[in-house]
Amino acid sequence: MTTQTKFVTSRAPAKEVVKDASMVKQKEMMASHYDRLTGASEAGDKVAATFVPGNLNELIMCFDLLNNLPEVNAIQNGLRRTSGSYVLEAEKIGHSEDVCTYVKSDIGMMAKGNLAPNGKKFPNPDVLLLSYTGCFTFMKWFELLREQYKCETVMLHTPYMGDGKITKNMVDYMVKQLKEEVIPTLERVSGVKFDIDRLREYLKKSTKAEDDLVRVLQSAKAKPSPIDAYFGGIYYIGPIFGAFRGTQDAIDYYRFLREEVEERLAKGEGPVTPDGDMGKEKYRLVVEGPPNYTNFRQFWKMFYDEGAVVVASSYTKVGGVYDFGFRHDPDKPLETLAEYCLGVYTNRSLPMRIDMLVNYINEYEADGLLINSIKSCNSFSAGQLLMMREVEKRTGKPAAFVESDLVDPRYFSAANIKNRLESYFQMIDQKRAGVDVAA
Repeated sequence: MTTQTKFVTSRAPAKEVVKDASMVKQKEMMASHYDRLTGASEAGDKVAATFVPGNLNELIMCFDLLNNLPEVNAIQNGLRRTSGSYVLEAEKIGHSEDVCTYVKSDIGMMAKGNLAPNGKKFPNPDVLLLSYTGCFTFMKWFELLREQYKCETVMLHTPYMGDGKITKNMVDYMVKQLKEEVIPTLERVSGVKFDIDRLREYLKKSTKAEDDLVRVLQSAKAKPSPIDAYFGGIYYIGPIFGAFRGTQDAIDYYRFLREEVEERLAKGEGPVTPDGDMGKEKYRLVVEGPPNYTNFRQFWKMFYDEGAVVVASSYTKVGGVYDFGFRHDPDKPLETLAEYCLGVYTNRSLPMRIDMLVNYINEYEADGLLINSIKSCNSFSAGQLLMMREVEKRTGKPAAFVESDLVDPRYFSAANIKNRLESYFQMIDQKRAGVDVAA
């Protein structure tokens, strides 16, 4: 079942990049989606732009709308190393250096032709749908997009989970918005009448894919872990956090992924890295914060060269915290959409985030916590030092702090990050040996 495919990259023609078959499949799914998006005008399809945290893909599909996700486009540009020029272009237009680089990559991309990864022009969205889930920047980003595209904009406001729980009033408030604002707007833009039974069918499919994703993520409890839940996890979450949740394609992908991971688990194998099998697992980490995408492979290599595998990460929960029990429920379709938005990681309070990280360290028997603090992402970075100290206190495990950025290559210092990681691994070794270490 498990197969590996090798790609030769243009940046390093002498080196081959190894990918699991599931990673290749995911890449093909994304390419197919970009082809659909860029062919939307010709096919007569309409497009909704929305964001990953709290995205309502099942609802969007009820209106035959294609889902375009601006931050996913920024990630793709980062991985392709085109985001740096887009960020600079946005700064020339007048956007501050401190603005989220996802936003600047998107704005710069629009200014330089608005080309998708397949080299074709993105269609203008017919509607902007913002499911607000804790990131204020998303609101300002959509204001910029509305100014650019002059299209309809609708917002589903999600109450912040400051007290750590979802109440009936919160859900009722969101369902009211869905009924009175969101659904009527999508009907008007698309010309398609809302069918709640169609929504239920999509939600049933979501649940099946979510079950398999959780089985994949929880496989990291094994020693050695058959997956890397941060770097490899970026591939795993792509379909379900974006335009494929609620589709048969998602069901097929996550079944395929689960079978692939279970085979590695049965063989006692670790994760596959861009350079092949990782080899012996030496360190098990929990990571808080997004990765750097412009130097993604180089960043990952700093970990697997040291035998470090990430067994759990907060970033792979921005589009849904399924491993804590949430599943989309087709028996209460609108309420479950509200509960989904309320529960995503970016809408959780700092105490809830700390509880999650502590749980991961204990349950996955990790050696400690690593925080990658993102310069331009206040939604993630605010409070991280406090979180780090509290996690250390509650688990007795060492924590460390590195800094980079999402898609701005100017803020990735390989030497600094490598030095900090090496010091951190030494700290873990000393902790294991019973030596008192200062965080």
